[in-house]
Amino acid sequence: MPGLLDKRREGRDDVEIPTASMADIAFLLLIFFLVTTTINVDTGIGMTLPPKLDQEQQPPPVKERNLFKILVNSQGDVLIEGELASLNQIRDRVKEQVLNYGENPDLSESPDKSVVSIKTDAQTPYRIYVQALDEVMMGYRDIYDSVARSGQTQTGERVLEQTYPSYQEYRTGLEPEEEDKIREAIPRNISIAEPDLGDEG
Repeated sequence: MPGLLDKRREGRDDVEIPTASMADIAFLLLIFFLVTTTINVDTGIGMTLPPKLDQEQQPPPVKERNLFKILVNSQGDVLIEGELASLNQIRDRVKEQVLNYGENPDLSESPDKSVVSIKTDAQTPYRIYVQALDEVMMGYRDIYDSVARSGQTQTGERVLEQTYPSYQEYRTGLEPEEEDKIREAIPRNISIAEPDLGDEG
């Protein structure tokens, strides 16, 4: 019996798996995943920059009372108008500055003249800088939400014909070419100053 089995095995060809098309399949899979995979790209901070001034043109003057200064040093400490503060205070202080309407002589004359300046150090932690900028943006967002809900500014100036639950709801309903009346009434004037590079040498 062992001799018969050996003869049968000798008569058979070795079974092989065809691998000629494996490279093609692998290549097709590679192309499929390259085409269908989405890669998250850091788009940075979305800001609308003002148009560049001509070389002969001087930047418009800003009164000291209309300029609201926020400084963030290299350790991440926040100074608001020269006083040590926390990131959580920025939002309320921005609203106080923008909505002053000339009442307090130390704060802005009107929302359209108010400028919020954020200045950092070259070594300022990026996370702190973004948080400070977010707080400024949220200060303006709170103001815009208030105007959307009431349809008017704090002085009683009518801005909208109807009211909305939030500024986002108002923005969603705007046509592509339609102007943002809330932003017209209270423009978001933010100055991002170049960071201090410190002493080099």
